[in-house]
Amino acid sequence: MDQLSQPAPSSVSGERPLALITGVGRPVGIGAGIARELARQGWDLAVSYWSPYDERVSGSKPHEVAEILHELRGLGAAVHAIEADLTDPATPARLLAGAGSTRPVRALVLSHAESVDSSILDTSVESFDRHFAVNARATWLLVKAFAEQLPEGLHGLGRIVALTSDHTAHNLPYGASKGALDRIVLAAAREFGHLGISANVLNPGPIDTGWMDESTRDALTARQPGGRLGRPEDVAAVVAFLLSGPGGWINGQLLKADGGFSA
Repeated sequence: MDQLSQPAPSSVSGERPLALITGVGRPVGIGAGIARELARQGWDLAVSYWSPYDERVSGSKPHEVAEILHELRGLGAAVHAIEADLTDPATPARLLAGAGSTRPVRALVLSHAESVDSSILDTSVESFDRHFAVNARATWLLVKAFAEQLPEGLHGLGRIVALTSDHTAHNLPYGASKGALDRIVLAAAREFGHLGISANVLNPGPIDTGWMDESTRDALTARQPGGRLGRPEDVAAVVAFLLSGPGGWINGQLLKADGGFSA
């Protein structure tokens, strides 16, 4: 079997393992792409989303979440959806408790983000603080709550994967808060070693999820050695491997799986 198509490792009881994926509010988004791949590979899912952000930034509609859930269930996954405002510091603990109300969460995939372009000279304090609340503080509290809920019987099977970006110029609060996310997750690889939790950060490069205009798409495609932009399913395949049994040996890494964009 191809290593990027490894089935989900079974839990101690033999039931399907459970993953929590944040930022699954848009059918064309990376989070939804990851959820589809994990559903195909035998994971049950808890997914979080925040409609006010998706509507504000991308014009998403509330019915799109229902469409995603219907699709995931059609792929064989039991799915629990939770609307979660990650600007609230109480939300991460509630999110893990709700996701793992019937059994422990085995994998935490952080694909949520606050992302509103602004530069050094025109970023507001309010925007800066909101980006750090969602991208950095919520990441810390989510990985903390994840480690706290993992029972001893699952030590060695826990997985954390967080999506990052190195887009900082003219994107100050997003890039800076993603840099903080990187350090938090990489610290978890060391601090959670005794729990057998692997923790990695994945930089997928530019993924066309509907945010690019034609000129941006053309310019970024021209920089790709393979002549095409990344797709959510490309990211999903890498995440699924990192969550698999063999993928657990990759730990404490900031990985670039961007089709050569950064080469």
